[in-house]
Amino acid sequence: MSEHRPEMPEQDQEQPLISHLVELRQRLVHVLLMVLVVFLGLFYFANDLYTYLSAPLTALLPEGTSMIATDVTSPFFAPFKLTLVLAIFLAMPFVLHQIWGFIAPGLYKHEKRLAVPLLISSIFLFYAGIAFAYFVVFPLIFGFFTSVGPENVAVMTDISSYLNFVLKLFFAFGIVFEIPIATMLLIWTGAATVQGLRDKRAYVIVACFVLGMLLTPPDVISQSLLAVPMWLLFEAGIILAIIFVRKGEDEEDIEEEFEQAIDEEENNR
Repeated sequence: MSEHRPEMPEQDQEQPLISHLVELRQRLVHVLLMVLVVFLGLFYFANDLYTYLSAPLTALLPEGTSMIATDVTSPFFAPFKLTLVLAIFLAMPFVLHQIWGFIAPGLYKHEKRLAVPLLISSIFLFYAGIAFAYFVVFPLIFGFFTSVGPENVAVMTDISSYLNFVLKLFFAFGIVFEIPIATMLLIWTGAATVQGLRDKRAYVIVACFVLGMLLTPPDVISQSLLAVPMWLLFEAGIILAIIFVRKGEDEEDIEEEFEQAIDEEENNR
């Protein structure tokens, strides 16, 4: 008679997936609670936060003009939306920590050593992109737009339109400043090589200036202020990849050679 192997119960087979889903739900709940706590702490200052956000534009408006609200609900919902988005931005380190806690058990040691600096760097670079947009780009953009209008047209921007505009720029510059992380991941995963990216440097520079032309007013100074940092961030990503990725590969090779030496010694015994 042939041996009959008992099948695993269906409940036991699904248990790992169910446990992962339960953990994912718990971490999502923790993220939502953190965002809610930060939002509640900031909501009292919602109007002050909007005033600070609109300062780069209001400082350039002609005397006697101000921002306006064309919708009845805008005076409430514009600061509300700003506070909610700001709460998400401020809670981003905690969000990434929860993501890291969920995926870390499935990573190898050398992957963990590289992933932690990448997570920390991505947070810093995202905030740096937002700060660069607020302190450098906004004064140039708003200075340009408020100076090119006809003389008989009063510049009075709607508060909701202004908020949507600056949030798009915040997100765009935050993503742009992640270029070093993206470059390192391309090299780390083997999708590209250092030499291959170096060979495509000319195309990257052209792409940076094209994006600078699309995201900034049509003047050379504004375009250069975005294109040049993008190119420098690309070069920084290549340099960091050479340092950290190759170092990680060397350490991995050393560990493999050490394990092979131990296995050979045990086999000789």
